[in-house]
Amino acid sequence: MKNKVVKVIGVVTAAISIFMAFGWSFFEMMVRCKKKKHLKKKKWFQLSHTKVNHPRYKFEKEYEEGKEWCRKQNMQDCYINSIDGLELHAYYLPAENAKRYVLLSHGYKGSGFGDFAYIARFLHEHQCNLLFIDQRCCGASEGEYITFGAKEQYDVQRWSYYIAQRNKERLPVYLYGESMGAAAVLMASGHKLPQEVRGLIADCGFRSMKGQLQDIAANWFHINHVELLLFRVNLFCAFLGGFRMKEADTTRAMRTNKRPVLFFHGSKDTYVDPRNSRYNYSLCQAPKEFVMIPGARHLCSAYEEPELYRDKITKFFAKYD
Repeated sequence: MKNKVVKVIGVVTAAISIFMAFGWSFFEMMVRCKKKKHLKKKKWFQLSHTKVNHPRYKFEKEYEEGKEWCRKQNMQDCYINSIDGLELHAYYLPAENAKRYVLLSHGYKGSGFGDFAYIARFLHEHQCNLLFIDQRCCGASEGEYITFGAKEQYDVQRWSYYIAQRNKERLPVYLYGESMGAAAVLMASGHKLPQEVRGLIADCGFRSMKGQLQDIAANWFHINHVELLLFRVNLFCAFLGGFRMKEADTTRAMRTNKRPVLFFHGSKDTYVDPRNSRYNYSLCQAPKEFVMIPGARHLCSAYEEPELYRDKITKFFAKYD
């Protein structure tokens, strides 16, 4: 009898292990961030979706020139602590005769100097004090898990108060995010923010972690039974990362936010489906505008139609400053 029980326990344990194994692999790839192994993982993870949805694919010259401009600026290092005790880092670049502050929230495994390489110089030359935040797990910020906005939204909130404490002139403040950074900014708008925050700019943001992982699993890897996979990933997020996927969702924030939002998305984005921005726009109860850039891929709207993109941002500032 004991042998049968042991065998049953062994079979059940093996079945559970096999069931969880692939969920662990997907969690390791998408959520866990091992900085020391980042370069190796980056070389391995060169799917066509990630390659063509990057400014280097078509706009390498403009992208590299923007990054080089950022590197040459005399930026100040800034630090705050997150709600879960991580030390978070940002670069601050003041502008001469500044008229506003702009918080720059980069995307998934990105950087401020990369995601905002092309637009940062324009913003700075148009009298914007810039705060390039390093999302948790990225740059000089601490962290082991990327939470797709579940915790990054609170990091954005804390950085906005960091700006407010130093904003003696009470200049307007804007929260500007791209990709996951845009989702984090939109989610942050559902929380209390400083009065000086006048508006949000969300470029190619997604609606939820669950939806984004569903798209990646189904469309990139052609995985069947996506719900079962995400169930397993969610367990690892809860037990190891301290968050649940449902916490990374823009829905509640978009229904309660009262600050104006300027949405951008590229029509050819296959990294974050443009339907995500349409969904966020449809739910948003605040003054809003949605600009679809024809032919633009992920993070490439500012490159594809620079005059239109910049004009929309300039008018947004003029309207809500």
